[in-house]
Amino acid sequence: MSEQASQSGLPGAQTAPGPAAEEDEIALLDLLIVLAKHKRVVFGVPLAAAIGAATISLLLPNVYTGATRILPPQQSASAASALVNQLGGALGGLAGVAGGALGIRNPNDLYVGMLKSRTVADNLISRFELGEVYGDKLLSDTRRHLQNLTAIASGRDGIITIEVDDKDPKRAADLANAYVDELKKLTKILAVTEASQRRLFFEQQLLQAKDNLTAAEIAARQGLQKSGLAQVDAQGRSMIAVTARLRAEISLKEVQLGAMRTFAAEGNAELQRTQQELEALTRELGRIEGSSPGTAARKGDTSSGNAGLDNLGRLRDVKYYEFLYEMLAKQFELAKIDEAKNSTVVQVMDVAIEPDRKSKPRRGLIVIVTALVIGFLTVIWAFIKEAGERARQNPEQASRLEALRGYMRWK
Repeated sequence: MSEQASQSGLPGAQTAPGPAAEEDEIALLDLLIVLAKHKRVVFGVPLAAAIGAATISLLLPNVYTGATRILPPQQSASAASALVNQLGGALGGLAGVAGGALGIRNPNDLYVGMLKSRTVADNLISRFELGEVYGDKLLSDTRRHLQNLTAIASGRDGIITIEVDDKDPKRAADLANAYVDELKKLTKILAVTEASQRRLFFEQQLLQAKDNLTAAEIAARQGLQKSGLAQVDAQGRSMIAVTARLRAEISLKEVQLGAMRTFAAEGNAELQRTQQELEALTRELGRIEGSSPGTAARKGDTSSGNAGLDNLGRLRDVKYYEFLYEMLAKQFELAKIDEAKNSTVVQVMDVAIEPDRKSKPRRGLIVIVTALVIGFLTVIWAFIKEAGERARQNPEQASRLEALRGYMRWK
């Protein structure tokens, strides 16, 4: 026994193939036998399914895609923002608020959202009578139908692509171009650009300053007609002008701080610097106003003198609102210039033209996918059928199969 064992380990001894390799060959042969046995089903059914898919795909209507590409306005430093820095610290700070707090971070997402809005969809539905085209009775169903046939996406290159599917190639191109038309109309109504939002911001502030100036002028006029004005020397008139300018700058700083707190933390360096500037302006105003009344008070202590001092305060308010209105008016004009420069905000790179080739249905792909799926299912069916036949030939497996069938029945 030991000699036989040693002989089996000699280098020149030949080893027979292992049982695992034989089992693999047998298993592969069995699979081929099963497929050959059911070849009519395995090959015939997918072929019939492919023919049926080709027939059905030929009956489907052709769908055409109209595509257009647009370039939305790019946010950049405007001329007003550059000129504002030359008008003083307070004025430049207010422009920074209007451009930073109200600016648009990602204009492409904004314009994609506008194109997908209900307003644009309803205008297109009414313009092309899409309810009758799609056969929908409800407006909501027509909107959903149009949404499913429209693809709007923004690429990494910053270009927005609009694609619309329709059975009529001309209507597909017209719908794609109509999206751009409706977007241009919507941008004229809404303030979406940085310049438009800044113009709207200064317009509101300007209207408020105008109302305050009108009210201050009326109050001053009524006071002067009633009790007159205290006598003021040249130094006093200068103090009134300085006080009014300081109050106007303080108001601008307060507006700036209020807007900065919406997006900046308390530890922000720019926010802290603006707070320090506001405190310095407030202290300076308090110092000037504290010394100003004493000069006028020496003119007299009568009731008429006190009334004249009150009127002097009213005139100071008028001067303050004049300075504030003047500053805001300059900013408003600069914002209008920027908005006019960006009036044509949407640039069309590729106008949608009537497509000369269909985009759907892809009949070749439909036939191939159908044949592959049905072919895979028929192969599975052949293996299951073969396994069932072998189970019935084995008495033990046959009894288990009958038990399974019994449990599968509904009682």
